Amino acid sequence: MNQPDSKANEEAHWSKTTRLMFTHLGVWLLFGYVVHMFVGPLNKIIIPILDFPLGFYMAAQGSLIVFVVMLFMFARQQDDIDREHGYAEDD
Repeated sequence: MNQPDSKANEEAHWSKTTRLMFTHLGVWLLFGYVVHMFVGPLNKIIIPILDFPLGFYMAAQGSLIVFVVMLFMFARQQDDIDREHGYAEDD
């Protein structure tokens, strides 16, 4: 664990936090906008068990599921970064 008050530690912490944030924003952008752009072609694929078009499912349910999973993943990954650099909140 690094010293939380050193300038190098602060910069490393901020660098990892920024990279994590932009990674999650990229995934959010993909599932929030890009998937919805391809709903038409995706609707040609039918999910066998549910008998739903894939585009409808991805737009209506899939994106929401990804967003919720992303929230938990982001919190866990950020906590790991905070603990690594000595900025973790006490449990």
